[in-house]
Amino acid sequence: MTQSTKNDEHDDAIERVLKAAEPRTQARIFGAAQALQDATTAAGSRTDGDQWDLEERHALRRVPGLSTELEDVTEVEYRQLRLENVVLVGVYPQGAQDEAENSLRELAALAETAGAVVLDGVLQRRPHPDPATYVGRGKAAELKDIVAAVGADTVIADTELAPSQRRALEDVVKVKVIDRTTVILDIFSQHAKSREGKAQVELAQLEYLLPRLRGWGDSMSRQAGGQVGAGGAGMGSRGPGETKIELDRRRIRTRMAMLRRQIRDFAPAREAKRAERKRNTIPSVAIAGYTNAGKSSLLNALTSAGVLVENALFATLDATVRRSETTDGRVYTLTDTVGFVRNLPHQLVEAFRSTLEEVGDADVVVHVVDGSHPDPASQLQTVRDVMGDVGVRGVPEIVVFNKADLVSDDERLVLRGLVPGAHFASSRTGEGIDELREAIAEALPQPAVEITALVPYDRGDLVAAVHETGMLLSSEHRETGTLVHARVSERLGAELAPFVV
Repeated sequence: MTQSTKNDEHDDAIERVLKAAEPRTQARIFGAAQALQDATTAAGSRTDGDQWDLEERHALRRVPGLSTELEDVTEVEYRQLRLENVVLVGVYPQGAQDEAENSLRELAALAETAGAVVLDGVLQRRPHPDPATYVGRGKAAELKDIVAAVGADTVIADTELAPSQRRALEDVVKVKVIDRTTVILDIFSQHAKSREGKAQVELAQLEYLLPRLRGWGDSMSRQAGGQVGAGGAGMGSRGPGETKIELDRRRIRTRMAMLRRQIRDFAPAREAKRAERKRNTIPSVAIAGYTNAGKSSLLNALTSAGVLVENALFATLDATVRRSETTDGRVYTLTDTVGFVRNLPHQLVEAFRSTLEEVGDADVVVHVVDGSHPDPASQLQTVRDVMGDVGVRGVPEIVVFNKADLVSDDERLVLRGLVPGAHFASSRTGEGIDELREAIAEALPQPAVEITALVPYDRGDLVAAVHETGMLLSSEHRETGTLVHARVSERLGAELAPFVV
């Protein structure tokens, strides 16, 4: 056996993971192992309400197969957006092939959500990514051939590339090269809706862009100046002052400072609302979980909130708060939060820290996991790691395996072994929703003070407050007023103190 044959057997150059195909063929290639649901199982349910926001989001759709070259000037008015054709590339060490394939499938779903067509995907096995071109130089040349063969115009790397790696790989493959972080930031910029959400996304984008500014030619070069003997370039080399790249950096830093001030200015209003809920002792429940796990669908199923639901990654970016009640009449709030993803860019964690604080201030966290996902354990760990990064520790957690209608009995046994006390629910069929409501009610903190009071009929506001924020155990109408036996907050207990019997 020749040495070259041994090398070929030892290192399977680039393993083809995705075959050249039309859009959304990943589902057929990988079966159930996908980041997005199959179209036949992703339909909404009657609990999702009117999806006006979804209609608005779908009002402009990209159309594949249309040329960007104009044959006639009259086409200017009618030209459509062309889908971006992409090839994915990843690197993994020995023994991590399954994890790498799952990560590449997720990257394919991210690319589709961002508005691209995934034509092909490749994985290279090597101990560490090449510091120059991410994949090795020889494999980068093979990647160039693949890009040319399938007609791609973009390569997406399944990691965060250093600026030098991106430039070096672009020089080899001769098309645009971006990384996983860029795709996630692009999705966030498309889906941000509120002023705070848009400011957070722009801040994260600028933090990512700042070290990656690139200059071309003399207009971008630093001024030289100085005397030749003193290490300068001498006459004719002194620049006019601030170069264009320095000017861009200064503008970006100024804009970032302004965005940070804006985000800080949003905080008082949010904290005031949170303080009002605490003053009225309204418990809060945060719905957290991996992206596309079905958090918004679950919120709609629990409250009929009509929150936007879409079979896409990061469909929800803005925190949504809805009111709900337990069966015994206690009021609490449910907050839908932004989803997490593996290798979530640290810029986004920092920018969305204020939104993620909603999870930290909650009395209970409902941790939603996609039960039909091929690797639910990694979803669980990823979400818990990110929550730990933003300081969410010690909050009671209810784990819910969503999309239970897509999970077989054997798979349920495996999931129960993963989290013994977990609940199974389906926003689509309604399975397990009532049991989840009961679990939330049991986990909510009980009002601190138990009290029996005869409230005069002219103080009906106190009885209403007991119904609103307390836990009514019994009530009876007497001749002089309403006899209530309830558990209430210390504040409401002080107001009821004059009427205690």
